[in-house]
Amino acid sequence: MASFFNKGFGRRRESVSSERIPPGQYETRDFPVLTAGPTPRIPLTTWSFALEGLVETPIQWSWEQFNALPQQSFTNDIHCVTKWSKLDTHWEGVSIDTLLEHVNLKPEASHVMAYSYGDYTTNIPLDDLRHGKAFVGLRFEGQPLAPEHGGPARLVVPHLYFWKSAKWIKGLRFMEGDKPGFWERGGYSMYGDPWKEQRYRSDD
Repeated sequence: MASFFNKGFGRRRESVSSERIPPGQYETRDFPVLTAGPTPRIPLTTWSFALEGLVETPIQWSWEQFNALPQQSFTNDIHCVTKWSKLDTHWEGVSIDTLLEHVNLKPEASHVMAYSYGDYTTNIPLDDLRHGKAFVGLRFEGQPLAPEHGGPARLVVPHLYFWKSAKWIKGLRFMEGDKPGFWERGGYSMYGDPWKEQRYRSDD
């Protein structure tokens, strides 16, 4: 298993907590870099994104096709399992609701496995991606998303711990029932609610 690289661990508290910061978290103005393994560099000419699994007809977009989809601006607080929170982050990207307009899900689809370049995976209930709850981020603070933060595109699920926001996203696989992804197999929470401090499987 790849080692966990975390330049943000142990940073000092940078501001006081507020009602927007979950229990056990502290606010930071930095954007610490955390990743499992080396940072992949994906040429835009070969990048693609797919919806597959329990769909009537799988679909795949190239980089140009994906960027031609309707995009939105998003402002969210994000919370990392290593206890930092960053408030009012600004993103641009494609809502998961927009992507779901292009497929017919089979009735038994209840969960999603997000999978990435670099073989990272993480599991998420389908309902936690719908109704404006999640998006694929392409730009951060007005700039193309940097590779160390998951560029050229990452999943963003701001209401869950940020390891659920898979970097270097490659696709979503719709599943019947829940299955653990990369960190979940290593003992992390299957769900990851920061307000309930669901960091590890024992916290579920």
